[in-house]
This record gives sequence, structure tokens and C-alpha cells, in this order.
Amino acid sequence: MFIRKTGIISLAMAVAAAGLTGCGASRESDTAAVTGGAKTSGKLSVVCTIFPEYDWVKQVMGDHADEANVTYLLSSGTDLHNYQPTASDIMSISSCDIFIHVGGESDKWVDDALDEAVNKDMQVIDLMELLGDSAKEEEIKEGMEAEEEEDGDDEVEYDEHVWLSLKNAKVVCSAISEALSKADPDNAADYSSSLADYTKKLDDMDESFRAVTENAENKTLIFGDRFPFRYLFDDYGLDYYAAFVGCSAESEASFSTISFLSDKLNELECDTIFTIENSDKSIAEAVIRNSDRKDCTVAELNSIQSVSMNDVNSGVTYLSLMQQNCDVLAEYLG
Repeated sequence: MFIRKTGIISLAMAVAAAGLTGCGASRESDTAAVTGGAKTSGKLSVVCTIFPEYDWVKQVMGDHADEANVTYLLSSGTDLHNYQPTASDIMSISSCDIFIHVGGESDKWVDDALDEAVNKDMQVIDLMELLGDSAKEEEIKEGMEAEEEEDGDDEVEYDEHVWLSLKNAKVVCSAISEALSKADPDNAADYSSSLADYTKKLDDMDESFRAVTENAENKTLIFGDRFPFRYLFDDYGLDYYAAFVGCSAESEASFSTISFLSDKLNELECDTIFTIENSDKSIAEAVIRNSDRKDCTVAELNSIQSVSMNDVNSGVTYLSLMQQNCDVLAEYLG
């Protein structure tokens, strides 16, 4: 398992790191999400960047979750690619027992933030690193808008949306259980038991997706949007065409891309075009207008990367959102 340790940090480093940027615009402070990341209470402290990590920690901790400080950094619903850490976020990370983040392009700020942490025994779980060869290179499909690369930038970019594979979820949850058991050995048996229970739920969800996709006649979906679902689609043999890659910062599609997707809509005789959560649906609607499929409907799949603390408090979980996606696919593929 890829878990690393960090060294000692000065306060100046923490404040300086707050000025670092992610892949997009700045965001409002997520201080409401911080449930006590700084180790002042003596409680076990876990800091997570995205919602799936946060929910997995809660599930693996089980009844012990209320005894720990579990922080969700992107709790305002900020997209991973637009995240920029605040000074408060940096301080929470620097003193926590366990820090969990995705890795990849959007997390370039993490190395600086962790260079010299206050807690020298901190365990860090980097999802991309943990999954190793299971991480997939970003895919440019036919008809997709390709972003211009900076001169001399030939570095391979990987698709960061690893949490959308239930197989990957099981690997990460196992790593979380191991880290929790190391940090809190008195409750290791309970963490192991909760992991076993949750793994069964992940397996059941996997079976639900297989039941929906296995015998589907048309396994190609059209997205008038970004496409962050490659891990999910690869798991179940689905194919796609889309306007942008999953990590794209673009929001406007060219006429050639819209025309290409419209032709595919006609060719595949699709009754549905897809978007991701929080989309204004403008590209999908333009694709429909330029096709012969004027009665085509717009459906949404959730990439589980813009979940707010309000959603969490209303009972949303990783599995509930995956079930929602499964239900949408069942309606389209059934």
C-alpha cells in the first residue's frame, strides 16, 4: 500500500501554501467542513479532499466515526479541478493523522503542502499512486475537443476519476482500514469488520451494474459534456462519445464537435443524450437541435465530485449516488 510519511513544517510554509492554485478558479472557504482537523482534542484526525474518500472513511470507521475528527475539504461542492486550498485547509492537513487525496494534475499543490508537516507520523494515501497500473491515461476520443498543450509539455496525463470504479473503491477502502488500524490499533478489529460489511455492499452494487449492462443492445452513450466516467464504463464494457475529456476546463464546444455528436446521435438512433451534474445542458441541447432526433431527452449521470455538506447532511452517500447512476443507466439501456 502506498502510504507515506512527512516531516516537520513551519507556520510560514502553511500560510505560503495557501496561495497555491489547483486547475481552475479560486473558491470560497470550506471552513464549515472542518470538524476539527487540527489535533487539539486528542481525537484521531482524518482529512479528505473529495466526497468519496470522506464517505469511505465514515463507512470504515463505523460507530467510531463520531469519536474522530473527519474533515471534508471540498464540502462547499467545489469541483475537484477548481479546488484551491485555504490557509485553514493547509493547517488542518499539516497536523492530521491521516490525509487522503486523489493525486494527479489537480493535486499538484499537495507536495508543497506536505513537504514538512507538523505531524511527522502522518499517513498519506494518494489514490492514483495506490492504484498503480489500474490508473488509466486520459483518453481523447474521435470528435472530442482537444485542449492545446503547452510547448514542450509531453507528460502523460491520467484520468483522475478513479473513485467511479467500484473495484477501485474496494482497494481504497482496504487502504483506509489499514491506515486507521495503524493510527488507532485499539479499534483495529472494528475497522476490519466494518470494511468487510462495506465491501459486501460494494460487491452488491457491482452486481447491480452488471445486471443492467450485461445484456444491453446499445452500449454506446453520447455525452454533450465532459466525460469523467471512463473507469465506470470500462468496468462494464460501455462505450461513449463526448465533447470533452473528464478533466477539461473547457465549457464551449466548437461547431465541428457539436456536428459530430449530432451525427452520432442519428447514427446510433439514441433517444437520450447525457450530461454530468450541475451542467447547464447547453451543449447537449445544441447537439439535439442539430440532429434528426428532436425528441431526444437529456439525462444526467453523477460524477460524485461536487457533493456539498448540505448533501451529506441530507443523507447522500457514495453508494446512493452510484445507485442513482445505475438507475439512470437501467432506464436507458433497458
